[in-house]
Amino acid sequence: MTDNGEVLRSQENGVLRLILNRPEAANALTDSMRHTLVSALELATDDRDVRAVIIAANGKHFCTGADVGNIAAQPHAGQAMRRVMCGAQQVIKAIQDCSKPVVAAVQGTAAGLGAHIAFASDLTVASEDAKFIEVFVRRGITVDAGGAWLLPRLVGMQKAKEMIYLGDSISGIDAAALGLVNRVVPGDELDVAVTKLAERLAAGPTLAIAMAKRQLNVAFESDRATALLAEAMAQDICTRSEDAAEGIASFREKRAPQFKGY
Repeated sequence: MTDNGEVLRSQENGVLRLILNRPEAANALTDSMRHTLVSALELATDDRDVRAVIIAANGKHFCTGADVGNIAAQPHAGQAMRRVMCGAQQVIKAIQDCSKPVVAAVQGTAAGLGAHIAFASDLTVASEDAKFIEVFVRRGITVDAGGAWLLPRLVGMQKAKEMIYLGDSISGIDAAALGLVNRVVPGDELDVAVTKLAERLAAGPTLAIAMAKRQLNVAFESDRATALLAEAMAQDICTRSEDAAEGIASFREKRAPQFKGY
């Protein structure tokens, strides 16, 4: 399925692949592309056949952010606020709220919203030529697309301020050292590495991963008592799943587990 060719969708081996397809515009996201990503991620949550999601891009660059051709000075109070809340923020929320693990495959430039899609994903693999830019200050605007929430959790407050205030480019290697991405691979190995990682996740215990994702995403907001209660409740749910029974049986029988995802 496609969205006017700007977002390509395919599914194989339990992995839903969403490919940004505006290479001529460095995959800058239009409103339509954002809506398509949000819808696809929301549907993936309830689709048992989807057990992992890849967000990738065609062309030289991953995503240079929102399409600036659609952004102009907003003359009325609240217009820009509504645009951000109904646009870029929804993409970040959809990635983090999707019950399936989301893997980003980044080549070339990931700037602004594009960088935050990578940072919001559960796992991110970057090519050696990748670079990440908090581009907002270069445009005279403040950080959005969840950046002020994401970055301190990933790199700490001081580094987050440096990235946002200065807007310097960060290489894939440096991003990995900072904990912004999980792996860096040669460009010609990116697709294979991401596919292998996503298929490994898709073969895992989907419910258990979803429960862990939910807990991890609220870890910095939860007090200890709340976190431990949520952990115990999640474990109670997981232990009733077929995957838990399979996990125990495979351990006893000394064989690899064959998880079904529920």
